[in-house]
Amino acid sequence: MLIQNHQVDLNTPTGIMRCYLYHPKDTAETAGKKFPAIILYSEIFQQTSPIRRSAQIMAGHGFIVIVPEVFHELNPIGTVLGYDDAGRDKGNADKVAKTLEAHDTDTQAMIDYAQTLPYYSGKIGAMGFCLGGGLAYRAAIHPAISATSCFYATDIHSGLTPSKPGNESLTRTSEIKGELQMIWGKQDPHIPPEGRAKVYANLVACNVNFTWHEVNGVHAFMRDEGDRYDAELQLWGYQTALGMFKRVLY
Repeated sequence: MLIQNHQVDLNTPTGIMRCYLYHPKDTAETAGKKFPAIILYSEIFQQTSPIRRSAQIMAGHGFIVIVPEVFHELNPIGTVLGYDDAGRDKGNADKVAKTLEAHDTDTQAMIDYAQTLPYYSGKIGAMGFCLGGGLAYRAAIHPAISATSCFYATDIHSGLTPSKPGNESLTRTSEIKGELQMIWGKQDPHIPPEGRAKVYANLVACNVNFTWHEVNGVHAFMRDEGDRYDAELQLWGYQTALGMFKRVLY
């Protein structure tokens, strides 16, 4: 399926948020069709080339994909941080500086925007990597989100919630009503076994509809740049996420 893309600047309570939109191209094949949407949350580096390629892959399978600049209020529009020490330090500082409530209003703005698109079917999911996995988990709390795929989601287990004491995303797990998919690398030092066990136990206790996948991979195995990339796991990861999104959102 051919795709096309454009940018849109959305108003949020914390400022203008640049979003990158990818969706099936208007052709004879797609004329008159409507498609479900996926909010794709990036790592701390915002929309890097690997994140753009992830969005293109998902859009090419029949989804409207919205990629927000997750730290839009803390950086000039269009900022992309490097996969280096400076980029990591800046991204981690931004992560601490931004509140969960600000991420919530970003999510609401994207859901509202999706509803204005004439080719939107009315169903929406969320997906993310690393920081974005945690943000997708957070988005799953929203009643409009019907399916969520979280890849090696950081901070859920550790309680990094600058706006409030404790782990608010974890304590609000019972509000997740859609289907949830959790994907982890067993050799990921950022989410150790005890951290994953905490998330798993909480999902069970809250009776969430979820699937759980632990693979032999390190952190960021989906990122097709750098020495942690695992092409075999990446293909499996996309197939696993697409399987759920097509089943639930279509």
